[in-house]
Amino acid sequence: MPGLLDGIKVLEVANWVAAPSACAMLADMGADVVKVEHPETGDAVRNIAITTRGIIPYQSGLNTGFQLLNRGKSSMGVNLRHRLGQEIVRKLAAQSDVMVTNLTPHRQERYGLRYDDVRPSNSRIIYVALTGYGMEGPERDRSGFDYAAFWARSGIMGSLGEHGEPPVQQRPGMGDQTTSLAMTAAIGMALFERERSGEGQRIDCALLHTGLWVIGADAVAALHDRQPAQRNRRDHSANPLFNFYEAADGRWVQLVMIESERFWEGFCRAMEIEELVHDPCYSDHFRRIDNSAELTALLRERFRTRTRSDWTGRLDAEGCIWAPVQTLDEVADDPQVRANGYTAALTHDEEGDFEVIRAPMGFHRTPARPERPAPELGQHTESRLLELGYGWDDITAMKEAGAIL
Repeated sequence: MPGLLDGIKVLEVANWVAAPSACAMLADMGADVVKVEHPETGDAVRNIAITTRGIIPYQSGLNTGFQLLNRGKSSMGVNLRHRLGQEIVRKLAAQSDVMVTNLTPHRQERYGLRYDDVRPSNSRIIYVALTGYGMEGPERDRSGFDYAAFWARSGIMGSLGEHGEPPVQQRPGMGDQTTSLAMTAAIGMALFERERSGEGQRIDCALLHTGLWVIGADAVAALHDRQPAQRNRRDHSANPLFNFYEAADGRWVQLVMIESERFWEGFCRAMEIEELVHDPCYSDHFRRIDNSAELTALLRERFRTRTRSDWTGRLDAEGCIWAPVQTLDEVADDPQVRANGYTAALTHDEEGDFEVIRAPMGFHRTPARPERPAPELGQHTESRLLELGYGWDDITAMKEAGAIL
């Protein structure tokens, strides 16, 4: 079955998470993605393992993080510090529809791989530059992991956590994976526009910008008021029906009844506290705000009288909006995840079958799904160079010069 992006050639000159993640989704959609890596170390994610125990040095076995971000690609080991390596990448760019890079601006210039460097030989190229903090300004060349640029610098980290407590940390790749969706969407729109104009263009994406977008509602309020967002207090929620509570078995329930008037009576029935429906302290939304601490404490104790599974049917029967606060091992067996095919199985030559997350969009006529595991470092260097018109003598000379793997 044809893929959405069959025939589209993508050049990835990037490492770590956000840019490779975007290119992995393009590969799922049928694009031919060539990943350029350092010939000795490869992408940095090859050397770390994101495990349930945390981020540790990779030693052996299946590198699930690398597989998630690099399935379906070809790999070339090319030394960008070498003149011949830079020449190879420019030749690849001349034959590509899309080039994605997270080289900082000064490295783009140093290696002769700016948009202005590749456009003369390919005016149709869509060139995506990902940075931490943007292509302009005094920090344009600052390295920007998502923990820094997306999470901390954007204001997200400083807006989360309990009032009076330290801010909370993100999980690996949260900002990168979010940014990859913006990059993928931008590439699709630019390819669409190219069909009208016949011309490519440069696209700038930044982790800081994505962070501002993710926390957009709070950000525009702060732009207006010039005040920080107030951090939540679970024990004194402005709306006790928009809060989270621990059940008797230690599992948590997230309530999301923002329009509390719609749900108050049914919620009270579910919780077996019907006597509160018309209690003058709690009978409307504003009274519940005024008496939030007392009502929150009451609900906290009430939730602890039953297990989460006991509350499930009662809340659903009354049409309450809620969700279980799941751990990832629970998500792995979630029937909704399975029913909708949000994961896909791949086969590694040595490690056998494993699962990755599919791109979070479902195309019905041209479905996107991972087809191949991630490549070995430099696995396709020679074959891709032959396609570019290099001969075996050229390849041998470039290996001896240290330009390629």
